[in-house]
Amino acid sequence: MVKHLHIFFYLFLFPFLINAQLNQVVEDWKNDKELKNASISFCVLDVNTSDVILEQNSHQSIIPASTLKVVTTSAALGILGEDFRYETKIFYTGSLDKKTGVLDGNIIIFGSGDPTLQSEYFSKDSSLITDKWASIIKNKGIKEIKGNIIGDANCFERTIPDDWIWSDINNYFGATPCGLSFMDNKFKILFTSNNSGEPAIIKSTTPIYLNNPYIITSNVISSGTEDEAFVYGNPFSFTKNVSGKIPPNKKNYEIEASLPDPALLCAEKLFLSLKKIGVICNENSIKSNFQKNNNIGSQQLIHSHLSPPLNKIIYFTNQHSNNLFCESLLLTLGNGNINNGINAVKTYWQKRGLDINEVYMADGSGLSRANTITSSFQAKLLSKIFRDTSNCKPFIKSLPLAGKSGSMSNIGKGKYIENNMCAKTGYIKRVRGYCGFVKSRTGKNIAFSVLFNNFNCSPLSAKLKIEKFLIELGEL
Repeated sequence: MVKHLHIFFYLFLFPFLINAQLNQVVEDWKNDKELKNASISFCVLDVNTSDVILEQNSHQSIIPASTLKVVTTSAALGILGEDFRYETKIFYTGSLDKKTGVLDGNIIIFGSGDPTLQSEYFSKDSSLITDKWASIIKNKGIKEIKGNIIGDANCFERTIPDDWIWSDINNYFGATPCGLSFMDNKFKILFTSNNSGEPAIIKSTTPIYLNNPYIITSNVISSGTEDEAFVYGNPFSFTKNVSGKIPPNKKNYEIEASLPDPALLCAEKLFLSLKKIGVICNENSIKSNFQKNNNIGSQQLIHSHLSPPLNKIIYFTNQHSNNLFCESLLLTLGNGNINNGINAVKTYWQKRGLDINEVYMADGSGLSRANTITSSFQAKLLSKIFRDTSNCKPFIKSLPLAGKSGSMSNIGKGKYIENNMCAKTGYIKRVRGYCGFVKSRTGKNIAFSVLFNNFNCSPLSAKLKIEKFLIELGEL
């Protein structure tokens, strides 16, 4: 009888012992000098019952960094559907002489906002999509183009979020979304670095434009062990400045910058592909267009290119925290307008019962420090996704898996959460966040959000402090 009582009391007290360990982590945060001035918010929910398991400051507005992507990508799945595909269309205008093959008109690539054209995530070999397009154009009987080759990106407004900062907007992670994106909207600046303290030298850039060379000034020093070089300038200009530090004694060290005109580069690559197979066209007649134009005359469709389905785009968006993909999704939801996209996302979640006063969106990706959210909002949103039979599977699959993939690959190694927790991570200067799901050791399905702002420690130290919390979530 005594033995059975011991077992009974152990089973009764076990959940409280586990919660005590989690509470101890939180108590350690309170006594941590590096977190003394930090804002900390977290919310942990049982997704099946929506009961709050643990929370602190869960209705306080906190900068979410890239954890905001869960709001945008899940809304895109709900609004567009996981099988949605972008359609890039190639038309010709004017008249085509079928006997001579001479087109007295233009070739126009009409973008639809597809961020995956020639993306490194979707192009598995070195072949260009424009080579395929050129062959299709030639097979239509076109041997010579008298007019222009135009990359048309007018489906998106040519703008960036107002609150993106100067040191972000010219770098690869701040690549401007475009109605006709191409090659992930970024180019590489290759450096040769010298001995520590000496200037690093620009060796080359790739890809290059035919008639618009980059004008790049460099103040990059060979120093340190990390990539601390940043690109500055007008995001739509070919003139750039690179400042900062890169490791010494490196050859072909890559700095990635935002393309000034992806639509023009796409049109130029099509020109080169056409020229390669013998179609005559004028190098000085390659253009990009960002303006609505209703006077382009009659159009004849040559080809429609379909993107990968949305579920795959969202997979790479969340796995690699791709800002370009996420901002492109936001603009798609807003028919090319940022504010309309934000309204579409917020309206979607408001209709599903969330209090949209607990989220402020300046963009869709979380790059802006003007974004705020509450951990309660994120945890409730995740709970609703978990119970959404149509979108749950593709969304959860898109989240990095603890100990295995993406930005969670080094979290929880050898602990219970390895392979049992998936989460979107977020990081910008003095901001760290994690939100996602865990199936706990006792079989609970849990949604969580934990956000740190304004800590006085290194990003790695903040990550390790939060990791202890995540590990204990797996033991609930």
